[in-house]
Parts: sequence; structure tokens; C-alpha cells
Amino acid sequence: MAISFHLDVVSAEAGVFSGLVEKLYISGEMGDLEILRRHAPLLTTLKPGPVWIVKQNGQEEVFYTSGGLLEVQPEITTVLADTALRAKEVDEAQALEAKKRAEAILAGHAKDFDYVQAQAQLMEALAQLKALKKYRERGRG
Repeated sequence: MAISFHLDVVSAEAGVFSGLVEKLYISGEMGDLEILRRHAPLLTTLKPGPVWIVKQNGQEEVFYTSGGLLEVQPEITTVLADTALRAKEVDEAQALEAKKRAEAILAGHAKDFDYVQAQAQLMEALAQLKALKKYRERGRG
């Protein structure tokens, strides 16, 4: 049995996951991270995207987070996300429509055009689709 640590994935709405894991893969603001037990303490902001875990029993699970914070302590790691859900719960049609709308806004350059908001909407839609793709690649969809 591999060495594990406790992971909590929580959002403003609810706890999404709490349990023992062997590995955590997540996108930090400065790049992708792999967290193992006894990782050096760390506090970093997160980019929207997939969160991939390997549980204590070897099973894998993929989540989507829209950003937030990652806190790593030697025996416990916490993902505090703005929004967090299991990747299988991502509504692909809704994410594709949001991506399409954001791309149209960015291409249109209307007078009341909010570039930052459109860019954020596009990045969130792409992150949801990336989480869903990772979920399917892991043989779960």
C-alpha cells in the first residue's frame, strides 16, 4: 500500500471530496503541481482546470475547479475552490455554448465590450472542457 495523505476539496457551496489519496495533480498559478504525502508546506492560487487524484485504493477521480487556493501541509492538503464539482457533472453542452459566446464577444469588439470578462468566461469554459476530457481519458466516461 502506498503512503497516503488526507485531501479535502471544498467550494463555497459544499464539500466535494474528503478522504485519503496517494497523489494530487492540480494547476497552480505558476504551473502544474503534483502533491504527495509530506510535500513541503505550500500556499498557492489555482487556475481553473482539472484536479486529478489517485485515491488510496488506486482508483482515480477527476474534478473541475474554477480557481481558488491550495494549502499543503505535511499530512493534509486542502483545495479551497470558488466552484468545484466532479468532472462527470460538467455540462458539456453548456460549457461549449459558453465557449462559443465568449469567442463571439472577443471576435466582435462591440463598443460596450468587456475584454477581461469575455476572456475569463472563455478560460472557464475551456477549463471545464479540459476537466471533462481528462475524466474521459482516465476511462471514466
